[in-house]
Amino acid sequence: MQKIYILCISLFSLYGFGQNKLDVFFDFNKDVPNEASQIKIDQWVLDNKTAEITKVLGYCDSVDDSKYNKDLAMRRVNSIVEFLTKNNIKVSDKVALKSFGEDFKYSKNQSENRKVEVFYNLIKEKNTETKNVQTIPDGPFGRGRAKEVAAPETKEEEDILEVADKVALVEEERATLESKFDKAKKGDLVRINNINFYFNSERVMDESLPLLDELLDIMMNNPKMVIEIHGHICCNPNPNDTKLSYRRALVILKYLTKYGVNIDRLAFRGYGSNNPIYKIPERNVKERAANRRVEILIVNK
Repeated sequence: MQKIYILCISLFSLYGFGQNKLDVFFDFNKDVPNEASQIKIDQWVLDNKTAEITKVLGYCDSVDDSKYNKDLAMRRVNSIVEFLTKNNIKVSDKVALKSFGEDFKYSKNQSENRKVEVFYNLIKEKNTETKNVQTIPDGPFGRGRAKEVAAPETKEEEDILEVADKVALVEEERATLESKFDKAKKGDLVRINNINFYFNSERVMDESLPLLDELLDIMMNNPKMVIEIHGHICCNPNPNDTKLSYRRALVILKYLTKYGVNIDRLAFRGYGSNNPIYKIPERNVKERAANRRVEILIVNK
């Protein structure tokens, strides 16, 4: 028993995690931090390089209606996540993003309600855990880049498409993707078919990874192109639930920046189920997979 206690103490001395919170405040009807909070968050970034963001909550004052306030609160959340990502602060792939309209306990001081709460873990010592890394071979399904291999999920959606079908669809889309972007003009929306996600998850299906690789090549070959990544989900009839779609768009952004695309060329938004290709509830597996998608807005070219 004594040996077990010693082992536990040793582990905690090597890896220290603490749940922390940063409050960022905004001026009336604005989705960027006010001057005082901008100074504060700039300094926070310098002092917390090892932080990992786990949850971001957005709030508003009681002016205007709940729907508008909830949208503004989510824009504030998005603004902060973008800022942190641009400054190389790690945002967890499982980050929780939530906005509140009028459904929270208000402060009597309205300025205190116009805020975003950022929750994070501060890693005191570098985690030396070895990751399982493999190289994607050259060819139609890779460009020789290394990818981290995620542990397989214990349960996937029961009615997903057959793997062979998905691979064929992905290869068909990959072959035409460059042409889509070549033809697209500033302001156009490019739909990337078959960047599919596991049900209720921001994890990209393995068969869809070649499309991320192709999108990366397009961005690297067009250094003036600026894009906004749009995330979409299936199945959920609640138009205000956009958290998962934000995380899906963020996963794509993080992939592109990881392999060399400048963060200044990227933005992201989550639309939830507000713009489905197929009406919700979907009728079958293919419709659900199609609604779980990524689209790219050409901001500049």
